[in-house]
Amino acid sequence: MPAFYDAKLFTINFSELPPGGESANLLRNGSINNIYQSDQCAGFVSVIDAIPTDGMNPLWREVQVVFKSTSNCQQFKSDDEVLAAAAAGIVTLVPTSELYRCSVIGKP
Repeated sequence: MPAFYDAKLFTINFSELPPGGESANLLRNGSINNIYQSDQCAGFVSVIDAIPTDGMNPLWREVQVVFKSTSNCQQFKSDDEVLAAAAAGIVTLVPTSELYRCSVIGKP
């Protein structure tokens, strides 16, 4: 699937860890990356916060980007934009318990 990182579009491949693996890693692993997704906004392309040359860990926690209204949906292209929107109150970030093993396999 496509995902943005610092305004560049990449292709990522991921699979969800089983529930026991998710909870154990979330408790013990302090270097999990974030993948920002918005289920409420049709066509929202995920945003990742690292790539292999930028300290990427292959484990990714899904963080839902929740807009105040679907009429406010917008596409972010970097984690900095996501975090700035959260700081400005445009969105709320909701970490989930879903954890994925993800690889960045190149540009689409």
